[in-house]
Amino acid sequence: MSPARRWLRRAAALLAGTPLLAGLLYLPAAPAAHASEAASDADTVDVALNGLSPSAPVKDDTLTITGTVTNKGKKAITDAEIDLRVGPRLSGRPDIDEASKATGYTPGADAKALGGPYNVKIDRLATGISEDFTLTVPVGKLNLDKAGVYQLGVSLSGRTAGNSYDQVLGIERTFLPWQPESAGKRTQLTFLWPLISTTHLSAETGSDEQQTPVFENDALAAELAPGGRLEQLVSLGSELPITWVVDPDLLATVDAMTRSYEVRTETGDTVPGRSQAVAKQWLSSLEKAVQDRQVVALPFADPDLASLAHRGKDVSGSLSHLQPATAVAETTVETILHVKPSTDFAWPMEGAIDPSIVDVATSAGAHNIIARSDSLRETGSVGYTPSAARPIGGGTTAVVADARLSKAFYGDLSIAGTSTLAIQQFLAQSLALTQQAPDAQRSIVVAPQRTPTAGQAQTMAKALQGLAGQRWTQPLDLIAAAEAKPDPDATTRVPAASQYPKNLRARELPVQTFQDIKNTQETLDSFKVILTSPDRVVTPFGNAINREMSTSWRGKAGVAAQYRNGVQSYLEDLTTEVRLIQKSALTLSGRSATIPVTVQNKLVQGVDNLVLRLKSSNPTRLKLDDGSVVAEQPIKINGGHSQSVKFAAAANANGPVQVTAQLYTEDGKLYGGPMTFTVKASEITPTVMLVIAGGVLLLVLAGVRMYTQRKRAAAREAAAAREAADETHESAVADAQEQPSDPAPDTGPESADPSGAGEKVDR
Repeated sequence: MSPARRWLRRAAALLAGTPLLAGLLYLPAAPAAHASEAASDADTVDVALNGLSPSAPVKDDTLTITGTVTNKGKKAITDAEIDLRVGPRLSGRPDIDEASKATGYTPGADAKALGGPYNVKIDRLATGISEDFTLTVPVGKLNLDKAGVYQLGVSLSGRTAGNSYDQVLGIERTFLPWQPESAGKRTQLTFLWPLISTTHLSAETGSDEQQTPVFENDALAAELAPGGRLEQLVSLGSELPITWVVDPDLLATVDAMTRSYEVRTETGDTVPGRSQAVAKQWLSSLEKAVQDRQVVALPFADPDLASLAHRGKDVSGSLSHLQPATAVAETTVETILHVKPSTDFAWPMEGAIDPSIVDVATSAGAHNIIARSDSLRETGSVGYTPSAARPIGGGTTAVVADARLSKAFYGDLSIAGTSTLAIQQFLAQSLALTQQAPDAQRSIVVAPQRTPTAGQAQTMAKALQGLAGQRWTQPLDLIAAAEAKPDPDATTRVPAASQYPKNLRARELPVQTFQDIKNTQETLDSFKVILTSPDRVVTPFGNAINREMSTSWRGKAGVAAQYRNGVQSYLEDLTTEVRLIQKSALTLSGRSATIPVTVQNKLVQGVDNLVLRLKSSNPTRLKLDDGSVVAEQPIKINGGHSQSVKFAAAANANGPVQVTAQLYTEDGKLYGGPMTFTVKASEITPTVMLVIAGGVLLLVLAGVRMYTQRKRAAAREAAAAREAADETHESAVADAQEQPSDPAPDTGPESADPSGAGEKVDR
């Protein structure tokens, strides 16, 4: 036995005669054990609150809470009871923050169970088993006092094998905003509703006259389809008091889907797109939803302002894209949605700003920057959340969104339990904000994540529906919020660059992005000057360049680089459609001749403003035109045609000469690569020409003589053949006339004449 144990035993024996002290030593043993077990087993059951209705009740309402309990332990639970616990009223926004972090059941800190008929009993809950529940309580039984935010808990108590007493085995907490009547000064609430997506449209277009667009994938169709992310944003937003914040690139991309388009497959081939009907329906629904509503258009493709400020400004020309992106934004929205948007707002990533971001944001003409309160923090003595509008100098207003409300809808809200908690926390924070200064009306802005999921959009919609009674808030559009009277005590100092969040800086677009953009722009500038219809190329590639610096590329370095490389590669391929046709070696005979060079244009449109220059590497041996080293001619070719250009050349000496052909734009810039070929030059004198002519004449005369001789010999051979034939014939006749019984008398020499009739016949 240890010394400490021996000391405790002796002390107990000495105090045994004092009943009170002996009881004090004995009684705490069991409660201590219970408290320990309660704390250790408080997470045995997972309690999920799947629904709370109404989310902001009034006096005569009945509160209904639905949920699920799941036994995560290794033992079955018996005699289980699901109870509602209404905690005390929380004093402010920091209390809500602190309460939202609490986990597990804490005896004494958590409120007592409401009890009575307002609980649900479960006889047995086996391990790994879930069971749904519904609690229904008249609001009048909740013992709510003054208006404010109350903590609400739902717990499960029960017994596990080996325990003879009940203990809390799981609990989930949320908040219940209680404002039964309209507040004196309601908070003006501006809720931004973003319609932004990732880049889907490539710079590539079909080679046909219609310029059929090519999509990188078919993911956008799923977002537009019923139940998809973008479809939910439009259908839900059409019924809500929100301000639409639109990326015009999304509108242009969906509009392209309404007509013929191609989709790139995993193998790199393209197949016809088939979601025209879905795209048309989505645009039609959006057009109806935004009529007579405030629409804010971001610069085309939602450029990453922070990346431009921190990494792009050192690459010449990077900032020059913002002004055109803003100009095309207004035109795009007006053309597609038939409403005039505001282009006076810039929205840096997560509302984080510093002086360089403000400079870049305003360089395109925006006078309002959507910031967030965790970036532009309060440093003064303001004891409440001030209005959103803050003048930060130079005629620029920072519209500061409330960080707590803006970040309330992060995470996976497709799960009913997490969605319910987000809704109740948003409503609780908005009520607590209003109660900070009940006699001062303020304008508050909510700027949620840029690309909400379908679950997040549904949760945001339910939260705004919870404010529909306008008991402590009233809706206000973004332009009115920016023009609202600023709080004189609110901070207006833009944080230094060193205070920019490190996690955001680490995900910015790299410098290489802007270097690649510069290279593509330079290639485009050189190409467009030769085109008769430059808009067919400038517009799609200008939009692609804007897409290359989109905020949506953050954290996707590899995919972003692949997209940029694809844009540059496709543009370079187009430039090579206008090229010189390679020539083989050419031989010039004589002092002067022509050298033909062919220029091919495989583009759909014509090219102009080109010059073809031809240069001799040895002007002593071969000169061009009037004796110059370099000759040039203008080039103008219709689409799908070739042109053969002829240059006069003069040979002064025999031998090969390297000749280089090169295309230039009219302003003297190189276009494409050079084409080099060999010209074999031969200088021929008059004497040589006479000798050659004499030789040719002799060859002709010899040929004539040979022909005559051959003709005469043939005639003689024919005559001899005929004479031989005649003699054969005469001999045959003579033999036939000869009579063997009466032979003719020998007449002597006359009968020996060899000529006779045969000679006459020949002649």
